[in-house]
Amino acid sequence: MRFFIAILGIMSVFWGAAPAGAEERRIDTPLGPALIETVAEEFRVPWSLGFLPDGRMLVTERAGRLWLLAPDGTREQVSGLPDIAARGQGGLLDIAIARDFEQSGTVFLSFAKAQRDGAGTALAVAKLVENRLRDLQVIFEMAPGSSGGRHFGGRIVEARDGTLFLTIGDRGDRPSAQDRARHNGSVIRVTRDGDVPSDNPFTGQSDAQPEIWSYGHRNPQGATLDSEGQLWVNEHGARGGDEINLVRRGANYGWPVIAYGRHYSGGKIGEGTSKPGMEQPEFYWDPSIAPSGMVIHSGNGWPAARGHHFVGSLKFDHVAVLTPGAAEEVGRIEGRETARVRDLREGPDGALWIVSEGNGTIYRLRPE
Repeated sequence: MRFFIAILGIMSVFWGAAPAGAEERRIDTPLGPALIETVAEEFRVPWSLGFLPDGRMLVTERAGRLWLLAPDGTREQVSGLPDIAARGQGGLLDIAIARDFEQSGTVFLSFAKAQRDGAGTALAVAKLVENRLRDLQVIFEMAPGSSGGRHFGGRIVEARDGTLFLTIGDRGDRPSAQDRARHNGSVIRVTRDGDVPSDNPFTGQSDAQPEIWSYGHRNPQGATLDSEGQLWVNEHGARGGDEINLVRRGANYGWPVIAYGRHYSGGKIGEGTSKPGMEQPEFYWDPSIAPSGMVIHSGNGWPAARGHHFVGSLKFDHVAVLTPGAAEEVGRIEGRETARVRDLREGPDGALWIVSEGNGTIYRLRPE
């Protein structure tokens, strides 16, 4: 009982109030007035964060560092990471805390892994023991690999059945997103051991990678589940055509055959904006906002936010707020705290946690 009370005390410090000396100010949002506070600063290109049950957080930096952040704002570096190819847009990417962490101590990491022809998006599982990763195993890496340093995707989502989704970009090789013999431009689904679930859509097909769940994606950098357990992703278009997609089993999302937008040169992309057998986005932006982290809010602690989509913008330095179902954008959260928003997370108390790559800072936003 004393241990339980102590943990509650730690969590109340971390989730209920800003650390000592933290800056807090009032801002207006499309869902009403809110308070935003600085939680931790001086990260170098932070990419993701995950909440541990005891009130601490894990924070990734793209260059290949993982930090354990305590409730009082102090941090220590976590050792035991795999070899990471930190170049271009690649490096250490997402962190996901297993739903059964209190029993298993399991965490999942996505990263760029050096391969014979360059680097590919990979997924690892490990146990967090104090400030070290132990028993780390790489359970998936994209095949056959790609050169270049862009479009790694890299978001991890644990499905309700315990399987893992991982987003993978086209790696700058546009036609590969339509080639199911390659993992480029796909969302893959594997078990925690890296096995292929028997109900994946392309298992047993000689011309397809069995891990593929959906394909035809350009560079999905945000992913989350809704209240019904459905997977949503957002992805970068080229010049226009950033998308939010509800991901369906075996579906083709069209890139680069259909798209809303144009190539950076101004040239037309593919065959237009629609084609039979290819999915339409639930929402798209033109001009592009360069979307990244995404939250579909549960409404816990913030009833007005229930079901709304929050999407970080790397290009225009804001958080886009969309209606439930992503039918329309209702407004934006923006200010000095929203410089290149790389990740968004809903905290245990319903606050929206913002990872600003531009400021190297983590912020907490809650309704006033």
